[in-house]
Amino acid sequence: MSWYSEMSATEKRTFISAAGGWAMDALDFMVFTFVISTLITLFGIDSTQAGMLATVTLLFSAIGGWIAGILADRYGRVRILQATILWFSACTFAIGFAQNFEQIFVLRALQGLGFGGEWAVGSVLMGEIVRTEFRGRAVGTVQSAWSIGWGIAAIVYTALFSWLPEDYAWRALFWVGALPALLVLYMRRGVPEPEVFQRVRKQQAAGDTRTSMWTIFSPSLIRTTALTSLLCTGVQGGYYAVT
Repeated sequence: MSWYSEMSATEKRTFISAAGGWAMDALDFMVFTFVISTLITLFGIDSTQAGMLATVTLLFSAIGGWIAGILADRYGRVRILQATILWFSACTFAIGFAQNFEQIFVLRALQGLGFGGEWAVGSVLMGEIVRTEFRGRAVGTVQSAWSIGWGIAAIVYTALFSWLPEDYAWRALFWVGALPALLVLYMRRGVPEPEVFQRVRKQQAAGDTRTSMWTIFSPSLIRTTALTSLLCTGVQGGYYAVT
């Protein structure tokens, strides 16, 4: 990773924040796969309900990405990224106190909002701060951080279920999911809003420019929008269908 050493301090901090956020997303999201059999036994959940718990997070992640994107354009990338990390960390922590299927279902849905929002805003932040010559490798490495989160989840699961009774271990596993919130402290100290975002906001405040999300559906961009959407749908659909 010689390219990493060539990045500026701001680029490095942004990279670490985005990669850390995505890894912690994976940690919080994947702990569910390790404890689903325990939840089925403890709460009498059937296979249909178990599938609902897995699916609702993904469905709401799509909504979360859309909402977070809009808010990031209005209030700033860094601020909303911090909010999404705090959101999914809090929801994951709260699942550890759930007493029935319905409570877990609602919290998993809310967790999805932060899960989708973090990836959407983190990707934009990387694209706006990291230089073009490093951007592809940096974003690809951030994506790889998902596997790191997977690994951490497996290690924590093994440790907790070895040390604690099953009735308490699954709750403790979700409580550990609150740790990603500490990443916000790092971000507050060293990750600035992208210059391009600040410049556009000043232009909008001065009335020099107006933008709309519907611009991507204009005649000049509709083909790119459609093809990119199909590509992303195929990639994401294929991944989650397999896993």
